[in-house]
Amino acid sequence: MRRQAARYSRLADILLRQNKLSREQLDNVLREMNLAGETLIFQLVKQNIFTSEEITEFISRSFGRPIVDLDQIEIPQNLTAISTDIMRRNKALPIKRAGNMLTLAVADPYDISALDEMAFISGCQIELVIVSEDQLLRHLDSLGTADGHLDDVMADLGASDMEVVDTSEAHLDEHTLTAETEAAPVVKLVNLVLLDAIKRGASDIHLEPYEKVVRVRYRIDGVLHEIMRPPIRMRDAMVSRLKILARLDISERRMPQDGRIKLRLSKTKTVDFRVSVLPTLFGEKVVMRLLDPSSLQLDMTKLGYEEQSLKRLKDAIHQPYGMVLVTGPTGSGKTVSLYSAVAELNQPGVNICTAEDPVEFNFMGINQVNVNADIGLDFPAALRSFLRQDPDIILIGEIRDHDTAAIGIKAALTGHLVLATLHTNDAPSTMTRLVNMGIESFLVGSAVNLVSAQRLARRICKECAEPVEIPAEALIDAGVPESEVADFKAMHGKGCQVCNGTGYKGRTGIYQVMPIFDDIRDAVYAGKNSNEINDIAVSHGIKTLRMAALDKVRAGELSLEECLRVTVAD
Repeated sequence: MRRQAARYSRLADILLRQNKLSREQLDNVLREMNLAGETLIFQLVKQNIFTSEEITEFISRSFGRPIVDLDQIEIPQNLTAISTDIMRRNKALPIKRAGNMLTLAVADPYDISALDEMAFISGCQIELVIVSEDQLLRHLDSLGTADGHLDDVMADLGASDMEVVDTSEAHLDEHTLTAETEAAPVVKLVNLVLLDAIKRGASDIHLEPYEKVVRVRYRIDGVLHEIMRPPIRMRDAMVSRLKILARLDISERRMPQDGRIKLRLSKTKTVDFRVSVLPTLFGEKVVMRLLDPSSLQLDMTKLGYEEQSLKRLKDAIHQPYGMVLVTGPTGSGKTVSLYSAVAELNQPGVNICTAEDPVEFNFMGINQVNVNADIGLDFPAALRSFLRQDPDIILIGEIRDHDTAAIGIKAALTGHLVLATLHTNDAPSTMTRLVNMGIESFLVGSAVNLVSAQRLARRICKECAEPVEIPAEALIDAGVPESEVADFKAMHGKGCQVCNGTGYKGRTGIYQVMPIFDDIRDAVYAGKNSNEINDIAVSHGIKTLRMAALDKVRAGELSLEECLRVTVAD
């Protein structure tokens, strides 16, 4: 409920500032809106605060866009590749297209997230006109439910392919699935999805089955975007096609499976897809991680480290022994950071061994082991073997349990440099996490040289970046010192063709790089909690993740919105 209220806060703020609405009225409108699952505009009209014409005219004047009567214009069909479901969800109707400019009829032009999605999916620049909400909803309802937006490949499917079929296991068999998998429409559609994801620069593809629909989403710059909804009939055939490409068992639909697809695009370009299949209530969900060696950034100076942080990290990885930990959630770029460190250390006179699950990219001169717990080759087994292989540097893909942590700590204390990842929220909590895993505090304090916590955030598009005014209260809430608020400058992306109207292009890292100073080591020995360790780190000039993100906002790299999305307040 809170999310829906927040979605309409821009329009509500304007109404409040212009004294068109009292705070008491707004609170009542938002409460009723959330209870009924209705829009702000609907509730304003329902509660007789405005008539439909009055609120439409007010929005038109305040946003500076004309009002259009949809009943008086002819709307061409198939203007874009946007499905009717997405139009309804975002309450936006394409009514005209001229080249790369798409005109959308909307009732609420302040719903930025909805417009961003429409721009992204259409690949067009957006021009808005204002319509009354009741007229807009009536026209959207008249569109029907046909999903003819899946490119020309979907033309191969007849109307019968659109029906919802019985999803019971009894109607599925390996012979039927294999035959359907080889059908031209399925092959074309799967190829389209894979190639389109590469073209858009996606990091992940999600194929998600629900009761009556199948949804395909791409993760681009860390955010999921819905791309298409294939017919429900194609669900099992698409999954089976992907399982065959990944050399998985298509007859096994009750257990998770993992595989890999290698796609050669040219003589010099190959892309790997790491495939994970998970049984869900309405079928198997497939998630594919795209691994493109040509896009791998191994230059540490280009990952977004602040100069002092980069120096501290380089000093730590060039120590002859000890442990360097990179922490953060899944998808925060930990593997790339470790690979960039290993690439810098990869010299002919150095023996580097890595244990990964799975190996994402392979490197000449590095001995990489693909961990496989099913055959007994787990992280502890691989690390024990490494110690008999005369290693100089050991990379641990992830410390998941006590045994892995204990062997890694032992290796760090016996003359080896150990690089590893761990899932923690920030650098100080990493030390207490290792203690909570059962490692003695004196071993943790003695072995760890440095901890680097990180997040990935979307960069503001350079082509459409522009200054933006942010209220002082919002800056203070974000963590900007009151003494800096008056001079604080921020940017945001207006949206353009280069960034598909999102305002963002590419990603950069946000880092908290914490060397283990003597007083931090003493705090670990004494069993201090992560908050106390954090206070000591800050006293040494170590920036928290929020501080580091605000620095990038000041520099014009990040929007304040993105800073708040990926970091928490200190």
